[in-house]
Amino acid sequence: MKTLQSFNFAGKKAIVRVDFNVPLDKEFNITDFTRINAVVPTIKKILADGGSVVLMSHLGRPDDGPEEKSSLKHIVAAVSEKIGTDVQFADDCIGAQAKEKTAALQAGQVLLLENLRFYKEETKGDVDFAKKLADLGADVYVNDAFGTAHRAHASTSIIAQFFTDKVCGLVMEAELVNADKVLKSADKPFTSIMGGAKVSDKLLIIEKLLDVADNIIIGGGMSYTFAKAAGGNIGDSLCENDKLEYVLELQEKAKAKGVNLIFPIDNVVADDFSNDANTQVVLRGCIPDGWEGLDIGPQTRELFSKVISESKTVLWNGPMGVSEIPAFAHGTVAVATAVKDATVAGSFSLIGGGDSAAAINNLGFGDDVSYVSTGGGALLEYMEGKVLPGVAALED
Repeated sequence: MKTLQSFNFAGKKAIVRVDFNVPLDKEFNITDFTRINAVVPTIKKILADGGSVVLMSHLGRPDDGPEEKSSLKHIVAAVSEKIGTDVQFADDCIGAQAKEKTAALQAGQVLLLENLRFYKEETKGDVDFAKKLADLGADVYVNDAFGTAHRAHASTSIIAQFFTDKVCGLVMEAELVNADKVLKSADKPFTSIMGGAKVSDKLLIIEKLLDVADNIIIGGGMSYTFAKAAGGNIGDSLCENDKLEYVLELQEKAKAKGVNLIFPIDNVVADDFSNDANTQVVLRGCIPDGWEGLDIGPQTRELFSKVISESKTVLWNGPMGVSEIPAFAHGTVAVATAVKDATVAGSFSLIGGGDSAAAINNLGFGDDVSYVSTGGGALLEYMEGKVLPGVAALED
């Protein structure tokens, strides 16, 4: 696989798949620049070599062609500011105008194409559509959109077949290197923190981690399925009843492999799903009927933090409770703080998943942990051992 640093872009036009699927408010202002910031070094490297750049991305989920709220024209000014050069814009991602603007690009110039997903052919992985993108006139294909690498879309994998030179961007490379560090060369003890709502979302990665982790912390909504399987009362808490037998089998597998599955000791429960609900702290498996678990309790926060502090490698994916509601964000904040403190003390930490990444960044800890993934589902699938089409397409 060609890496960005090993390739000289002098005199070449690079068409670069980026992930500019950023959140916009009602006035179309960007509310989180993480994905744009991440790809700036890739763009600047190409320009510094004496190359030019054609950027392509999706934004949102337009179902029926072009729509105002999903137009990438709204982010042109912000991308220009981040890169430090005026970014041109094409009103379409294929066609005459896009081709003309690509042909006119000089070294050091950048063109942003309109939303790829204004065409259904993009998500269908249509070969003809991919060829139209390739025929715009670029010399080199670069993929730096790791967050979409698990999709066999036209711009993320199919297009690569039309280029002799296909290059892995800096974001893509960093995601793969850091995931491999956790999976293949983690310093021990290695602790994985799994949260989020559903056990079913994390089954495959937990199975994979049983082969490499020393500790697997189970928090968030998924922990209540484990509590019920153990015979506990979980009130109105989230539960996947069809997974009760499976989680018991999972615990037996962990025991056989010497992996510590660490569950909450106590939970913060509420009588309503709101910030001003009545709350109480109860022991795991002792949630009264009519109440639901929405966060880990103080004893659990202390336990999880201690385990994290004693770890040399930490992987965190998923919140410990309903972290978007302040009253139930304390567990997630405690874990984020513990991960930050462990990293500052010398541990390696990889943060994956939107909610975990948001918690780290919102607390200002982004620079205090080893790596914050922008990959989401792509990171999970890669760590589960699946082949990512966007990565496979870059391999020689």
